[in-house]
Amino acid sequence: MADLFGRLTIVADPIRESQLRTGLAALVLLFCSLAVTPLRRWTGIVELATLRRMLGLWAFAYAALHAGLYFVFDQELDPTLIAADVLKHPWVTVGFAAFVLLLPLAATSTDAMIRRLGGARWRALHRLAYVVAILGVLHFLWLVKKDVREPVAYAVVLTVLLGARLVPRRRPVAATPLAGGRNAA
Repeated sequence: MADLFGRLTIVADPIRESQLRTGLAALVLLFCSLAVTPLRRWTGIVELATLRRMLGLWAFAYAALHAGLYFVFDQELDPTLIAADVLKHPWVTVGFAAFVLLLPLAATSTDAMIRRLGGARWRALHRLAYVVAILGVLHFLWLVKKDVREPVAYAVVLTVLLGARLVPRRRPVAATPLAGGRNAA
């Protein structure tokens, strides 16, 4: 199996390792997409907004791969096993809920769907990304058995990202007349 930097590593359970890495990649990409708006507001770089859709769709792709590995290798595509696991384990319940909530976000991420839904309804629907992020962090936190430092760090980052939305927008700098121009005294 290749690690995040492309180095080959040997692990005891490559399927489990793949599940963990794809889940983390999905969470990191989702966090990056949530960071776009605060960064755009604070820096005034409007071009950052063009990254949001790409980051969100890549987050969905990794979440789908994460869920697919679980459905195929852990549950053998058996709906009865999947339902039993969703009902039995809270971390599976919240992970499943997060994935289900990601589906309409990915499905409505085209320009045509944005026009079809209308901007206000589309924005309201895509606020589910915050719920998905919270559920993703809970999924990670409840999945970890002993050392919760990493999922707690993700929870802190998410708290900062959500809190950053409360910080007021950057005020544009007022234009000043050039010396010697029409407004010069």
